Amino acid sequence: MTAPDTPAAPLGADSEVGTLRTVLLHRPGDELRRLTPRNNDQLLFDGLPWVDRARDEHDAFADLLTSRGVEVLLLGDLLTETLDHSGAARVQGVAAAVDPRRLGHVLARDLTSYLRALPAAELATVLMAGMTFDELPVADSAGVSLVRRMHHGADFVIEPLPNLLFTRDSSFWIGSRVAITSLALRARARETSLTDIVYAFHPRFLGVRRAYESHTAPVEGGDILLLAPGVVAVGVGERTTPAGAEALARSLFDDELAHTVLVVPIAQERASMHLDTVCTMVDTDAVVMYPAIQDSLSAFTISRVDGDVRITGADPFLGAAAEAMGIEKLRVIDTGLDSVTAEREQWDDGNNTLALAPGVVVAYERNVETNARLEASGIEVLRIAGSELAPGRGGPRCMSCPVARDSLRA
Repeated sequence: MTAPDTPAAPLGADSEVGTLRTVLLHRPGDELRRLTPRNNDQLLFDGLPWVDRARDEHDAFADLLTSRGVEVLLLGDLLTETLDHSGAARVQGVAAAVDPRRLGHVLARDLTSYLRALPAAELATVLMAGMTFDELPVADSAGVSLVRRMHHGADFVIEPLPNLLFTRDSSFWIGSRVAITSLALRARARETSLTDIVYAFHPRFLGVRRAYESHTAPVEGGDILLLAPGVVAVGVGERTTPAGAEALARSLFDDELAHTVLVVPIAQERASMHLDTVCTMVDTDAVVMYPAIQDSLSAFTISRVDGDVRITGADPFLGAAAEAMGIEKLRVIDTGLDSVTAEREQWDDGNNTLALAPGVVVAYERNVETNARLEASGIEVLRIAGSELAPGRGGPRCMSCPVARDSLRA
């Protein structure tokens, strides 16, 4: 799915708001049909989406982007093309999905052989949607797999990845490089194996260099805000750890991709799992922010001076961000006129907007008060439906990984 007659833009991004040229999405698929009342909490969903409606809503989101001249890449298509193109990608993808420690040597061996021989589209589906023991094609007539005999048929031999919908988290672009992140929770850990092989083996990304390859501690893309060229904010809370933020900062300094990293502590709870659930950029000098944290949000400033890394703070986030960005003040547009409305709309991803250009954002239509306040502040709001996309707790920004934006550098 691409914008018609649009040439491929140079890959990379140095801000949240530069004109969006290419974006990576994931169209909801069979992985969402794996959700049940028994497993939705474990798989990080607050409910069971109506999958067909979720796909319709996501298609409308993609169509809106295309109508605005954005090239839309779909993860499922890229993964299929990668598996069809590269035997090494097959080996790597299957190895990440088949766990001998859990399945035992015999079952893991036979399943690996079966998966490697599948057509690319079928293998991509299994890697994304998982497989149950009932769906195992591998015969066990001799009864040699105790694992198989002791599991119920509906148990997963390969677990599904319903959170693939949120392409923001498993990778992000900074400058001309792509960073593959390290996801904190077990339900999402394997997502990065799919983005990794796409960026490593798909012809579209051959020659792309990596940023941040030290995956010793969790860092998730939803916690990364490119505030301005060279200035990065990193939320630390439920998903990204202080060690991950520090490792990322040092890596970005080493690669000269940033001169300042603001590390922003956020509440370790579901409602604020990532920094972009409480704050996103909507213009070069403006953010939309949950008002309950506006005065309390702080930041540690990490910078490199004369080759040495220095850490200062914590200081109020808004002031520290403006100073690092080289502007007098960061404008704040808050969500809702009262605390109840603000809390409701923050939960429904009112702060989680995707900027298509400075002052132009995509937002869920349900956040009426927040959208009205954005428009009153001069921001153009492009509304999309999201009733069946919302149970995973992610908005337009969560569902999109910008692959190419126009630079804001002078």
